[in-house]
Amino acid sequence: QVQLVESGGGLVKAGGSLTLSCAASGKVYSVNTMGWYRQAPGKERELVADSVALGPSTYADFVKGRFTISRDYSKKMVILEMNSLQPEDTAVYYCKLTSCSHEHTCDDYWGQGTQVTVSS
Repeated sequence: QVQLVESGGGLVKAGGSLTLSCAASGKVYSVNTMGWYRQAPGKERELVADSVALGPSTYADFVKGRFTISRDYSKKMVILEMNSLQPEDTAVYYCKLTSCSHEHTCDDYWGQGTQVTVSS
């Protein structure tokens, strides 16, 4: 059973920085994508950034140049460095893993979410 554990959320002033980490446990296939989504109150969950294992990363337009996603493959982790945070970045941030087996069956896993609050 795959589990994702997130850490690093919190309260920060506008212009500040936070780093989110997500560690996967259990069987993770080598073909996988790990990333971050966020959901603000009253809004739908949206992609922030994701990273294909040994492949490209994708960023939402609203975080380009401010956020950086990286992977630590030995620890099965994905890290999101967030700089120049703004109040509109306030949301619950969720880690997501898509893991694809050798039979090309893919499963999605979600973390429990971590709150990021940016004050003005």
